[in-house]
Amino acid sequence: QVQLVESGGGSVQAGGSLRLSCAESRYTDKFNYMAWFRQAPGKEREGVAAIYTGNLDTTYADSVKGRFTISLDNAEMTVYLQMNSLKPEDTALYYCAAGRPMYGGRASLLSGSEYKYWGQGTQVTVSS
Repeated sequence: QVQLVESGGGSVQAGGSLRLSCAESRYTDKFNYMAWFRQAPGKEREGVAAIYTGNLDTTYADSVKGRFTISLDNAEMTVYLQMNSLKPEDTALYYCAAGRPMYGGRASLLSGSEYKYWGQGTQVTVSS
């Protein structure tokens, strides 16, 4: 059973930084992409960033491009989300996900329906 364990959420002022981590080291043959999603109260879930475990190609939502960086430690199968220049609108519950998206385009890679395995979520709160 794939288990994704997130850590690193918290509260920060606007302009600050946080780094999220998500680890799954046992069943790495069951997925080839890892990704981060977020959901704010009253809003739909949004794909933030995804990374291919093979060649480490990355995909970002326009809303975070240039501010967030997704990376992967392949040896530990731990995915990170470095979040810089945080804004109040980044406040959300952030989820780690893993799966085998059917298509390689950005819309597919940032679609929650393409991911089978999910973490429990970690809260990120950005105050103005």
